[in-house]
Amino acid sequence: MQRGNSTVLTEFVLMGIPYPLRLRTFLFVFFLLIYILTQLGKLLILITVWADPKLHARPMYLFLGVLSIIDMGISSIIVPRLAMTFTPGIKPIPFGGCAAQLYFYHFLGSTQCFLYTLMAYDRYLAICRPLHYPVLMTAKLSALLVAGAWLAGSIHGALQAILTFRLPYCGPNQVDYFFCDIPAVLKLACADTTVNELVTFVDIGVVVASCFSLILLSYIQIIQNILRIRTADGRHRAFSTCGAHVTVVAVYYVPCAFIYLRPETNSPLDGAAALFPTAITPFLNPLIYTLRNQEVKLALWRMIGGSRTKSEI
Repeated sequence: MQRGNSTVLTEFVLMGIPYPLRLRTFLFVFFLLIYILTQLGKLLILITVWADPKLHARPMYLFLGVLSIIDMGISSIIVPRLAMTFTPGIKPIPFGGCAAQLYFYHFLGSTQCFLYTLMAYDRYLAICRPLHYPVLMTAKLSALLVAGAWLAGSIHGALQAILTFRLPYCGPNQVDYFFCDIPAVLKLACADTTVNELVTFVDIGVVVASCFSLILLSYIQIIQNILRIRTADGRHRAFSTCGAHVTVVAVYYVPCAFIYLRPETNSPLDGAAALFPTAITPFLNPLIYTLRNQEVKLALWRMIGGSRTKSEI
């Protein structure tokens, strides 16, 4: 297709992350294993929450199950394509595939952001208002909150994808990144991107800042209430329940702020930072939530013990 003297792009080439050629096979196997273990870990959490009546009846573990689905989705749209960049040859991605990848990444990423906020609010109610918790956080309300997070995330993803791909792209087609993300794709547009950059900064900034502020306020209240608990065992249980969530939030928000909330986004560290929300955090979440959450560990042992008992009968 021709537009004037320029060729309209029909595909992009993801350049991946810089690496020594001698590590090509190692990196391919490494990220392939990361992907497989992420999916298995998430499936284990989903099965544990579904199989244990004490967990799937509680809103906190509904949120954890949804978080597992989101992590599986983010990992699936990013990591296999990342692993392919460590194989010989050029692996182009169609224009529509690039747009879909950008949409689903921001759709799932922003939904995850909203979900982290809901999880913090749930912990605030459970620890700071325990007597009112069953009335305030009902199964119906938690389901509505999750549906609202999905809806808000889809709107955010659609806005970013439409704004990015309404621009003309007429070459070159090499995306200096390992997936189709806004800053990397906008560099290839043959039009003024000032409005896009401003809207991206404001939109993502509002989402990240508002969610993080609400999480921070929730945990300030939570810590104040935990410190009032008289027994060491009670404080330990409260901290173990919240510690997993705080760890995941920190690993998620710091790289996102580094990538999207800086005036200049040409840092070579952007690719390394983007590995955290796309590959590392989804991989670590099952480990964090099983090793730091006593209830999930007990449910796992009950499930393993129950399956052993059945096999022995």
